Amino acid sequence: QVQLVESGGGLVQPGGSLSLSCAASGRFFNIYVMGWYRQAPGKQRELVATITGSNTNYADAVKDRFTISRDNAKNMVSLQVDRLKLEDTAVYYCYAGVTDIGLRHLEVWGQGTRVTVSP
Repeated sequence: QVQLVESGGGLVQPGGSLSLSCAASGRFFNIYVMGWYRQAPGKQRELVATITGSNTNYADAVKDRFTISRDNAKNMVSLQVDRLKLEDTAVYYCYAGVTDIGLRHLEVWGQGTRVTVSP
């Protein structure tokens, strides 16, 4: 079983920064994609950013403000969030596309970490 554990959320003022991290653990063959999604109150979960190899993909709303990175050796993905806006308030979920030891493709989600942007 594969688990994702996030850390790094919190309360920050507009214009501030946070660093979110997510670590994968368990038994698996490989992790082919990692990323972050978020869900604001009353809204659907939406893509924030993903990273596959050295290729990154960002939602338009966070381009030039958020940076995703990955440490393959540690099975970790991080999200540096800068110049935060009120509308960035959400629960941020780590995501991984995993090939398990039985070569099955799994989608794994973390439990979420809350980011609140408030004056």
